[in-house]
Amino acid sequence: MEITTRQLKRVDVVTVSGRVDSAAAPRLEEALKAIVDANRFRICLDLKDLEYISSAGIKVLISFLKTCKRWNRGDLRLANMSPYITEVFDLAGLTSLFQLYPSIVDAVGSF
Repeated sequence: MEITTRQLKRVDVVTVSGRVDSAAAPRLEEALKAIVDANRFRICLDLKDLEYISSAGIKVLISFLKTCKRWNRGDLRLANMSPYITEVFDLAGLTSLFQLYPSIVDAVGSF
């Protein structure tokens, strides 16, 4: 799994590629925690190259969604999800929980 982050004016963009399984989920958690610890709560995840996400990875995303939304500080938005990853979120009933966007430009522009 590879994680790259970039800080824009109002939003942090986190690009995740590869597989987010139980071994890689703590690295994703660390990357998101570093952003939140810097008091930045508007995060967009670019999942274009994400091949697989386990329940451990989904747990990290739900946890940081709650953290970002607490006290109306921000949001965690997902962009560029492949049909397979979208199906995983559909089957888990998470598409209503997260805001999904077809591109990172749309996700960043929604803030």
